[in-house]
Amino acid sequence: MSDKPSFFAELKRRHVYKVGAAYAVAGWLLVQVVTQVFPIFEVSTLVQRIIVLAIVAGFPFALLLSWLFDITSQGIVRTGALPASGEAPAMQRERLGIDRKLNYVLGALLLVASAYFAAERVGLINGSRKASIAATAILEKSIAVLPFENRSEDKANAYFADGIQDEILTRLAKIADLKVISRTSTQHYKSAPENLPEIARQLGVANIVEGSVQKNGDAVRVNVQLIKAADDSHLWAETFDRKLTDIFSVETEVAKAIADQLRAKVTGQEEQIMAAKPTDNPQAYDAYLRGLAYNLKAQNSPANSLGAQKHLREAVRLDPKFALSWALLSYVDAVGYIGVTLQPTESLQEEARQAAETALTLQPNLGEGLIAKGFYYYAYQKDYPTAVRYFEQARPLLPNSSRIPESLAYVARRGGQWEQSESFFNQAERLDPRNVHLLTQHALSYLLLRRFAEAQRKLDQVLNITPDDVDTLAVKGSIAQAEGDLPRASAILGPLHPAADNTAALETQVYQAILERHPDQIISRLKEILARPDPAVGYFNGELRFWLGWVQQVGGDQAAAQESWRQAHSELEPFLKEQPDNYSLMEDLALVEMGLGNKATALSMAERAMAANPIEKDVVDGPGPIEILARVAAQTEEPDRAIAALKKLLSIPYEGALPTGNAPLTPALLRLDPMFDPLRNDPRFQKLITKEGTAPPASPKP
Repeated sequence: MSDKPSFFAELKRRHVYKVGAAYAVAGWLLVQVVTQVFPIFEVSTLVQRIIVLAIVAGFPFALLLSWLFDITSQGIVRTGALPASGEAPAMQRERLGIDRKLNYVLGALLLVASAYFAAERVGLINGSRKASIAATAILEKSIAVLPFENRSEDKANAYFADGIQDEILTRLAKIADLKVISRTSTQHYKSAPENLPEIARQLGVANIVEGSVQKNGDAVRVNVQLIKAADDSHLWAETFDRKLTDIFSVETEVAKAIADQLRAKVTGQEEQIMAAKPTDNPQAYDAYLRGLAYNLKAQNSPANSLGAQKHLREAVRLDPKFALSWALLSYVDAVGYIGVTLQPTESLQEEARQAAETALTLQPNLGEGLIAKGFYYYAYQKDYPTAVRYFEQARPLLPNSSRIPESLAYVARRGGQWEQSESFFNQAERLDPRNVHLLTQHALSYLLLRRFAEAQRKLDQVLNITPDDVDTLAVKGSIAQAEGDLPRASAILGPLHPAADNTAALETQVYQAILERHPDQIISRLKEILARPDPAVGYFNGELRFWLGWVQQVGGDQAAAQESWRQAHSELEPFLKEQPDNYSLMEDLALVEMGLGNKATALSMAERAMAANPIEKDVVDGPGPIEILARVAAQTEEPDRAIAALKKLLSIPYEGALPTGNAPLTPALLRLDPMFDPLRNDPRFQKLITKEGTAPPASPKP
């Protein structure tokens, strides 16, 4: 009988079985990573398939190498030429003794090497070839829809062209196999620009959709063309002549044609969603498009919020089953509430709740309805877990929506989860890279954290898109104030001419005059505005009267200041009856009472504002009332309370209480702000305003 071991025994001796098992396990795990994680980072399906094929192809190579070689304490040696372990002397047995763990490592290394080799052969891991091929694969099904040209004789029909563009984009955005850039990133471009390759590069897409709309009575002509941006070649174009009542079919046909041209996979559910008619009432749809046009405007102002609200209310009046319009109405109300472009009344809150619930009752799987319901819980209830649940439910229904990660960024920020909020902002910006509101909010996060250099860079991105934007420049001015650089702040803020309803920018200018203690010019501007108060800004007229009184006091006219504060009190107090939870209004009244010398009432009102929006529920605005308390305490001979509040404020991130949207307090601001003059000689205050004083963490952890 032969002493030669059997083939299967030799397989066992050479640890082929172990290597095969290790390779199978490691390969399976790597396939899971490739198929589950790579799509999150938009790695193309081509790259994913190549890696998976490389893993499969590497299996027989791993077995062959395991048969030929062993890993021993002396290194890698050929096994076929050596005697069996039972026949070797002691030294040879040691030399051939295989560490079991090293065999598993061998299998994993062979797996990676095989995948690497296969990928390199197709040029995916070879410098510029890798970048070029990967970029081509990623951008293959990416698209941006530029503003449609309004060719109607009536130029007032521009809203209709905007609406058709947005509806086509919305249908495309619901196809998960496409990457679709949000309208807020495309609205700053012309309808038919000449530099398509550059625009495509800025937006990160391979394809551009251009179009025009001509509306004449109930007849509509829509021209659409799909262009490959790299070489400006036309992939598809068509003209649609339809009646107004049949406009939905045009939007659906265009979206389907573009998806077909880009070979995008469209699921049955996505096709059903694209084909759905939001309303059968053309007048209701027209009102919806008018409201949508206001909502899509770049500036978040009372005029735009009221315009959107007016037309959306008309749309749902004409068609009470118009779920999409109900959803947008709720969203407009909630955004107007938290951004204070609409008066934050109880009736506004109730309308937002009812509108969102009506939308979801009519269409339970309406992504826009789920976002509206989530935003209601975020803005009004501060119920962040419930808000997140609704936003996550909307994700699969709106795969290209930047609004979902943007909303999640806001929720995380309010809860003090700064790193998570940053991640969500980055996700939103990949889908909406030129959305100035989104970029500004991202900058605001850096501002709250006192990371001023990063905030400046993000604001510069906004100014590259919308040069000379008043709101953006005002925020840059507030950063200069927070850093104690009044000359730079003056150079930024001096040339600005904000509208009367742009209270944030206006108050930043007023604050600059107060910090410089040269108020004469700004007093004239405030008197001019308050001579013709805008009802749309509500209680902000009373707030501006407080500022007028403050600059008059800084200018030495105490009698005029007292008169302004009395008028401010008479204007602000009635609003509190219909807005009993408005902590910003309470802050204004606390400062007015302080100016009038009503110490107990001022402190009580500041404490009431703190209770209405506790810091535990809102780390962004919650500290604002604490700042008001510090200001009131400083002015009413309560230095202990003022110093304690200031010490806390300097150690946390938050949005400054004065002026609206300003940077948080810094040692530099404390040195300049005249409201803290009564504390100047207190050693504790002097410590706070020096470099050795309490300072916030550079990047607070969640």
